[in-house]
Amino acid sequence: MTDEQLLRYSRHILLDEIGIEGQQRLLEARAVVIGAGGLGSPAALYLGSAGVGELVLVDDDEVDLTNLQRQIAHSLERVGQAKVESARQAVHALNPEVQVRTFRRRADAALLDELLPGTDVVLDCSDNYATRQLINAACVRHGVPLVSGAAIRFDAQVSVFDTRQQDSPCYACVFAPDTAPEETRCSTLGVFSPLVGIIGSLQAAEALKLLSGAGPSLAGRLLMLDARAMEWNQMRLSRQPGCSVCAGRPPWPRAD
Repeated sequence: MTDEQLLRYSRHILLDEIGIEGQQRLLEARAVVIGAGGLGSPAALYLGSAGVGELVLVDDDEVDLTNLQRQIAHSLERVGQAKVESARQAVHALNPEVQVRTFRRRADAALLDELLPGTDVVLDCSDNYATRQLINAACVRHGVPLVSGAAIRFDAQVSVFDTRQQDSPCYACVFAPDTAPEETRCSTLGVFSPLVGIIGSLQAAEALKLLSGAGPSLAGRLLMLDARAMEWNQMRLSRQPGCSVCAGRPPWPRAD
């Protein structure tokens, strides 16, 4: 670690739970962020500012004026630009030493199978159920922990699905692939601006804990936020023996 890095990341290094060793793990880590919108914006910015060595951003959309109410990685000057490119510029404005790779396309199974080998954590910041299921299935196949978030109107949820742990469920254990709910989108139902910032920041926090080894993750727990009353609720989750995605798969060994 250089003298400049020791200074830049000094507030992490001062934390006993992270220290120099944990910060070095962040510098050597690779995180994939699926979605560069409301959730992906704060997640990518915090991962980049914290010094995660390589960020991979995946999104097929471009910046629109309606995004600017909540998608803080983008700016008025970048309306019409690809969201992944806009987010790359925002990350590099904070921390130019982070390597940022961008893919302007939807996250399908082929792309995920290309990206996940060698990846340390995946953040699902997407906005549709089918994509979430594809991401989960790929994470189970490759033994990569998944940090999942969702937000609509004033309601949100966040969890970690880490099948490296014996009893940790995958996303499909909790949200069955064959019972897809009615799709809900911000463009038709709206979303409270700070809500995506809260959840995206929590996703970054969970990812950084996983990468640095700073404490237990949310694996096995689902946090739900009602931002109207600003009340949190927690649900315990367990692995389902009959899950169509992770049943019969032994836990992957931990990399730490």
